Amino acid sequence: MDISNKNTIDIKGKRVTVIGLARSGVAAAKLAQKLGAYVFVSDQSNSNDVIKSFQELQKAGIKGEINGHTETIYTTDLWVISPGVPKDAEIIQQALAKDMPVVSEIEFASWFTTAPILAVTGSNGKTTTVHMLNEMCQSDDIEPILSGNVGNPFSDTIRQDLSKPNPKRVHVLEISSFQMEFIQHFKPFISLFLNLSPDHLNRYEDMDDYVSAKMNMWSNQTQDDFLVFNADDDLLAKRIAPANAKKIPFSLKSDKNVLFKLNATKIYDKEHATLINLDDIALPGKHNLSNYLGAATAATLLGIASSKISDVMKSFCGVPHRLELVGDINGVSYINDSKATNVDAVNVALDSFNSPILLILGGRDKGGDFLSLYPHTHNVKEVLTIGESEEAIATVLGDAVRLRSCGSLMSAVEVAHSNAQPGDIVLLSPGCASFDQFDNFEHRGDVFRELVRGLKEYA
Repeated sequence: MDISNKNTIDIKGKRVTVIGLARSGVAAAKLAQKLGAYVFVSDQSNSNDVIKSFQELQKAGIKGEINGHTETIYTTDLWVISPGVPKDAEIIQQALAKDMPVVSEIEFASWFTTAPILAVTGSNGKTTTVHMLNEMCQSDDIEPILSGNVGNPFSDTIRQDLSKPNPKRVHVLEISSFQMEFIQHFKPFISLFLNLSPDHLNRYEDMDDYVSAKMNMWSNQTQDDFLVFNADDDLLAKRIAPANAKKIPFSLKSDKNVLFKLNATKIYDKEHATLINLDDIALPGKHNLSNYLGAATAATLLGIASSKISDVMKSFCGVPHRLELVGDINGVSYINDSKATNVDAVNVALDSFNSPILLILGGRDKGGDFLSLYPHTHNVKEVLTIGESEEAIATVLGDAVRLRSCGSLMSAVEVAHSNAQPGDIVLLSPGCASFDQFDNFEHRGDVFRELVRGLKEYA
């Protein structure tokens, strides 16, 4: 199947194989079926979630297999892969060797919309930023919809829009490096790059390999598009330099070529009109201020009024699982930062508080540098480790901080509750993936909430 020209792609009557039956894979299968393709799905797992998804697709008339891949997956015109399937998987390498077109779910969905795409990526802060940006963009002329790496697959959004077209549509997408591994035509009107730090090094060969995947997001942009980037991140500024799009920086430190400037008390625009006083911003922390500037810059390029941007800055209070206060028990605050799945995100969390912290850390190691936590642990009373990475964390930090192995999240919460004093913070900021003990970071955060709720009942 020739997919070299986006404008001539037609999958009606074509055979489409979807690899991976997580949410995005299911959504891609449904979209392909709606467009008239003969769809075959395949997943090597037979977990309860995969079985449930497979049964749902079977009821819709979609054929497939689970608990392993057969040669049937190669009898096809096109492969669409879920982001959870690594690019070096043997089946993908075989498909590429057979010259089969292989695309990501994000790429596939993008073929079937002409609405502007506003795509956000970065090692940290993506979820918070896309939510604030989605709120900023809601206006009489624009009806944004949020999808991508935030739980709502892009393919589902496109399928719904095909049934009920919306001329005011703008797609706000959270983009992970995984979703950019197999793209060909994906082209945001505005791409927003927040930062770069080591992440997913258990999947990529090295930091350069990881960054290169993210840089694919601007690879198809032209001079008619915009690339908004954090000029305070030297590596990011260097890596976006070859891009053809109009580059628009944002910065906490510099006022060179930025749309919004910063002083000790306010954010203001090029005409020196005040956008917002810093005291009026809802979310604390330098990292959130940087996210606000990036979102405000992107929204302005889309034509959103400064008054709307300012209103969102005053009212937006964050998203679940990201520095989320879930309880206050006997003067101890319990903070759910389960979204912190890499070490740099933990550093950001630690720098957000001045109070003594009992840090719950660990999970499935993604190749993070736990030693880089040390300069940020000045107010950490104790590190309570959980999950597969306990030994790795102890090896690096055991002599530098007070550290206790807890094994499970339940045990860590119980220990924290016993040891915390009024004014302390119990912070779940794992710095690791969740898949050793939980379905995903949301599941981990939900369990933490329930554990804290249980503490409240006996307080």
